[in-house]
Amino acid sequence: FWKQLCLEHGIDHSGMLESFATQGTDRKDVFFYQADDEHYVPRALLLDLEPRVLTNLTTELPKLFNPENVFISKEGGGAGNNWAVGYESAEKVQEEIMEMIDREADGSESLEGFVLCHSIAGGTGSGMGSYLLERLNDHFPKKLIQTYSVFPNQTEHSDVVVQPYNSILTLKRLTLNADAVVVLDNTAL
Repeated sequence: FWKQLCLEHGIDHSGMLESFATQGTDRKDVFFYQADDEHYVPRALLLDLEPRVLTNLTTELPKLFNPENVFISKEGGGAGNNWAVGYESAEKVQEEIMEMIDREADGSESLEGFVLCHSIAGGTGSGMGSYLLERLNDHFPKKLIQTYSVFPNQTEHSDVVVQPYNSILTLKRLTLNADAVVVLDNTAL
């Protein structure tokens, strides 16, 4: 997602503007803000309950993301593909996450809404994602919430036996709290 946005806006992986992108009227400020040292930083919070994926991302793009906007659970064990564990874990750290969200929202000139990218089959994307949807809707009732939700492929066999359970519980929260849901097929990615 972020590699594609950088490419489309002419921002290299260190956050610096490519020479060809200095002209034009594209709205880099929708997904990025310009830091004091002239590099662009994604308006993003990266949240996970286990460190593997975010560690890989921040290692691959070390200068792009604001380190204050990366949250990895101190327990580091993940949600074990269980919606309830992800939901409960998010509930325990809600204060820290909501502070991060408030800080980014306060730094925005004209906040229109939120975009949530998550998977609905595992524990973190489904459980923590559901909890965040509810909190965002409660905390920012007049802001739009759009999700890019990666749905599991029902025709292929999965190692996650609770995948249907995770999906149903997440679908309820998406229905109640999201204004728009873009459905992505996991096997198409």
